Amino acid sequence: MSKAFTRETDADDDDDVALPALPAGGRNYMTPQGYARLRAELMDLIDNERPKVVEVVHWAASNGDRSENGDYLYGKKRLREIDRRIRFLTKRLEIAEVTDPTVHHGHDQIFFGATVTYEDDLGAVRTVTIMGIDEADSAQGQVSWIAPVARALLKAREGDVVKLVTPAGTRELEVLEVRYPSPGGG
Repeated sequence: MSKAFTRETDADDDDDVALPALPAGGRNYMTPQGYARLRAELMDLIDNERPKVVEVVHWAASNGDRSENGDYLYGKKRLREIDRRIRFLTKRLEIAEVTDPTVHHGHDQIFFGATVTYEDDLGAVRTVTIMGIDEADSAQGQVSWIAPVARALLKAREGDVVKLVTPAGTRELEVLEVRYPSPGGG
């Protein structure tokens, strides 16, 4: 088989995963816990995952013909994925601005890190926590601070009614409750 059909290009290495867009100013707000999680993932990739894959690739390369060596080809692909994730995490952590939401504990105004319960104009009650772009998990009721609902809620207070512009039209949200984690870690 011709190597032209089996050889992988290095051009894929330059296709970094596109970073989620940050608003002008380039701040990447993150909670201390989110920063620690991303840093732990980065360290695990560098200290554990990558060396294991490098060892497998080295072993597979020593077996001879690389064009049909599945361990070698898969290992090289996995190595590129790991390196891409390492570059992504490094860039995100470099621009991270760690913001501790516990400093607002007891306040009723909405800032980064707040857990907000609101009711929309259709009567649906929802609770969201405003988190960083890289740590928000919608399945856990977390929204990124740049999400439209978070942008509408930011700086509002309990009892305020804010307007949320959606593709279906403008909605009104009434802020029912604002909570922050306690400084003791809760």
